[in-house]
Amino acid sequence: METALKIAFATTDMETVNQHFGSAESFAIYAVDMEDSQFLEAAQFGVLSQDGNEDKLSVKIDLLDGCAAVYCQAVGGSAINQLIAKNIQPVKVHEGGKIKDLITDLQNEMKAGPSSWLAKAISQHKGPDPDRFKKMEDEGWDE
Repeated sequence: METALKIAFATTDMETVNQHFGSAESFAIYAVDMEDSQFLEAAQFGVLSQDGNEDKLSVKIDLLDGCAAVYCQAVGGSAINQLIAKNIQPVKVHEGGKIKDLITDLQNEMKAGPSSWLAKAISQHKGPDPDRFKKMEDEGWDE
């Protein structure tokens, strides 16, 4: 699954998205590509309140480094700004959304033509095209 994206889900039961980002007790992290998904890890934080304490956000955001998205029930403005600055797309889902269904939806979107955030995440994961300079030369670019 070398082309897979890392996706996090705010969850307490590892089956449904049932947590607000800031007060999430745990995240289930998966590798997801068009055809397959693989559970990578569960990150546990314990019980946290939705108190506006910004310090708790940095620990979670650092843990999600390398993730393309985090699915949660809700996410505050400060967290959204910090996540986007790290190229992590926050995705709000309805209470009780099943992780396996959300992964299937994401895979279907990958196959059908990704949305802008997903296309950006896929392109960042791939890295630069090693033939890009040859293509520019073929198009007539010159120094």
